[in-house]
Amino acid sequence: MFHKNIKLFIAGLIVITGIWQFTENNIGNGIFLILLTSIPIFLYFKNEFILLAFLKLRKQDFEGATKWLTFIKNPDTALVRKQQGYFNYLHGIMLSQTNINQSEKYFKKAIELGLSMDMDLAVAKLNLAGVAMSRRRKLEATNLLNQAKKLDKQGMLKEQITMMKGQMKKI
Repeated sequence: MFHKNIKLFIAGLIVITGIWQFTENNIGNGIFLILLTSIPIFLYFKNEFILLAFLKLRKQDFEGATKWLTFIKNPDTALVRKQQGYFNYLHGIMLSQTNINQSEKYFKKAIELGLSMDMDLAVAKLNLAGVAMSRRRKLEATNLLNQAKKLDKQGMLKEQITMMKGQMKKI
């Protein structure tokens, strides 16, 4: 993995080379190089290891996702703010299977750093509501469930939210 500034430097070099190719009347090469610039710019905003971890997580391969996330050594300096949010979000999802108390820390940090998609934010808040409910903090769990319900625009978490509300009535 390249540092985020190195990715921008590589993109700049490719653009300069593309402009040089235009001045040498190699229009095809210049166009190709300008289009090639999109790869390091895309990888600046979407970290390659986080994308690979999401693919592993989609297949329910938690060990594989953990392996890809361990390749990111210094997430505070190597990742953009939103990528740091998704880094913590993925750690929270993986730890929610084994250690709910530790996953709370990662979900809170992911929400603080920000997540791009409302659905991811809804899942994080739903998991935090589950943690709050297990610790008998009913008011906090209710607030988080209501926020998750507002963020769930497609209704994909509707069953889980109603199930958790039903469990909260028993507390």
